[in-house]
Amino acid sequence: MTYTTLVSTDTLASHLDGSWVIVDCRYDLQQPSAGREQYRGGHIPGAVYASLSHDLAAAPTGRNGRHPLPAPDAMAAAFGGLGISNDAQVIAYDEITGMFASRLWWMLRYLGHEAVAVLDGGFAKWVREGRAVRTGNETRPGVTFTGRPRAEMVVSLRDVESRPGNPARLLVDARAEERFAGRTEPLDRVPGHIPGAVSHHYAGNLTNEGTLRPEGELREEFTRLIGSRPPEDVVMYCGSGVSACQNLLALEHAGIHGARLYPGSYSEWAADPARPVEASP
Repeated sequence: MTYTTLVSTDTLASHLDGSWVIVDCRYDLQQPSAGREQYRGGHIPGAVYASLSHDLAAAPTGRNGRHPLPAPDAMAAAFGGLGISNDAQVIAYDEITGMFASRLWWMLRYLGHEAVAVLDGGFAKWVREGRAVRTGNETRPGVTFTGRPRAEMVVSLRDVESRPGNPARLLVDARAEERFAGRTEPLDRVPGHIPGAVSHHYAGNLTNEGTLRPEGELREEFTRLIGSRPPEDVVMYCGSGVSACQNLLALEHAGIHGARLYPGSYSEWAADPARPVEASP
């Protein structure tokens, strides 16, 4: 069986023989080195570590967002370095929300690799259940990964700029509501959101235990948000193209396929003072 959205802790626990590639994606936006330290202190046996800033993002220039999407050849090289072959089942996890793991999930799918899933409930659920943990660093032999970008999965800055406020397309902001509304902004140049966008905080996709809510609940909620638009006209963004991927995972989990990502997200949009920004009362 191939897993393409979520995998349970029970299922993962029965596949710790090295046949699956397990990737620890824990990260702290305020302390970029903290995720790797957490990994060294304890991780799921056999897991390798992928850093958001070093493995899952290109170098920021100050105008291309905080975590720019790497070039396709750089993505392929990073995946191969993690030991991900084209026929591997990949399981990504982070601490609890799935937001960083979803970034790896989305990037692999973007290069055409469908056999990738996020651990439901993350490392927190794994530990809570008393499952095995290993310390130190682990690696897998490097392999060659090949992939072809699926251009239909992304929306560029130019496209967002050229179609402001287009009612046929729905921009969905995955950040917390107070950042969307412009009441606070801890990371970007100016508070607010891209004009015409609506808010759907990624944390709302989770139960109190940190697992994704049932498919039916999410489908009903997203259907209300999207309305009669086809999913291809739904564009997810966030601060830097990370938590928006968790919204995309939730959509796939809910059976709604085809929504797209604006990778540069608000950090790219707000980097230019000439671009308009909206704030809610």
